Amino acid sequence: MQKSARLKSKIFLLPELLEKIAGWRKKKKKIVFTNGCFDILHLGHIDYLSQAADAGDVLIIGLNSDHSVSRLKGPSRPVNHQNARAMMLAALQLVDAIVIFEEDTPATLIEKILPDVLVKGKDYQVHEIAGHEVVLGHGGKVITIDLTEGYSTTGLINKLSNQECQDG
Repeated sequence: MQKSARLKSKIFLLPELLEKIAGWRKKKKKIVFTNGCFDILHLGHIDYLSQAADAGDVLIIGLNSDHSVSRLKGPSRPVNHQNARAMMLAALQLVDAIVIFEEDTPATLIEKILPDVLVKGKDYQVHEIAGHEVVLGHGGKVITIDLTEGYSTTGLINKLSNQECQDG
């Protein structure tokens, strides 16, 4: 398989992903789910995703759609469109699947996927994490991961904006 085709094969529509998950479950794989905008990939994302991947056998990312990112982050976001963000995530060896969702939270997606482990950053309390009730209710775990200090997409954008002002 060509490398670009291999990357695209990690990006799923929900019905296809649910079929893939059924196969992983037959093989007794522990399914880990996390979500986010992942607008501009940086070290904080890599640290976070590698820790999430360590929590199980298969890492699935719910990726906010462009419309969802704009609603959550403002009209100037996302910087990168959803297909570009999905391909960048697919290029990471530790990511097994990406599914784009339109809603502001992945709660409905989590209800359908029913991951064994739900992961978010420690900037959230467990009770604030969308889908935590569903995951805990079917015997799964919800874990929070330390964020890498000094790395955030918003911080990078602000830093670049300040640099442009100084240069301009």
